[in-house]
Amino acid sequence: MTETPLFRSDVTVELVKHSAADTDVLWAARVSTAGEQSLEEIDKDAERSKGLINYLMRDRHGSPFEHNSMTFFISAPIFVFREFHRHRVGFSYNEESGRYRELQPVFYIPDEQRDLVQQGRPGKYEFVPGTPGQRKTVCEEMEAAYRQAYEAYRRMLEAGVAREVARAVLPVGLFSSMYATCNARSLMHFLGLRTRHELARVPSFPQREIEMVGERMEAEWARLMPLTHAAFNANGRVAP
Repeated sequence: MTETPLFRSDVTVELVKHSAADTDVLWAARVSTAGEQSLEEIDKDAERSKGLINYLMRDRHGSPFEHNSMTFFISAPIFVFREFHRHRVGFSYNEESGRYRELQPVFYIPDEQRDLVQQGRPGKYEFVPGTPGQRKTVCEEMEAAYRQAYEAYRRMLEAGVAREVARAVLPVGLFSSMYATCNARSLMHFLGLRTRHELARVPSFPQREIEMVGERMEAEWARLMPLTHAAFNANGRVAP
């Protein structure tokens, strides 16, 4: 455990466990017409049935996309997790607890690629980079606030105050970690809302930090279920 604050501008997303393949969609769909013969789909090449996957996606027959599982380890700022946890259907979470462990001083500071200034009004606003002076202010003020907050946290711990009480001074820019388990259908719904994409039928305007997590989750899912991922993109990135 270090008492020296560390500052990060990235996030961590690791696929730690999975049972997910395009064939999972096929046998789940074909049981409705083939019954036990649908078991034959388990070991077959899904490529020959990509038309069925596209049909299910296009006509929004969603349940066949639920018979799979992916578990991710994610490390990101607390404010990302507070948005993430609004996705309740098809997701399971376990996050590290400030009641049971001393929290590490790792904090988020945006890098130079992160736009800082919002222009316009809700629904029509856009973000722009901001000036060098604004970027300097963001970095200096965030670092100062983080250091002061963590020093207060440590002083309370050293005075014998319970962790669950002392943590109240820590900001939402503190990094936390969790396991998130989902299926392809729930992940598609997440991606439809939390990523921006030129193929999206319905535009989304996510906060950049949760979008960073979504992009990394999508890359892992696309590797596991390439036909399903392609159908998702081909049909406007709308969850079935």
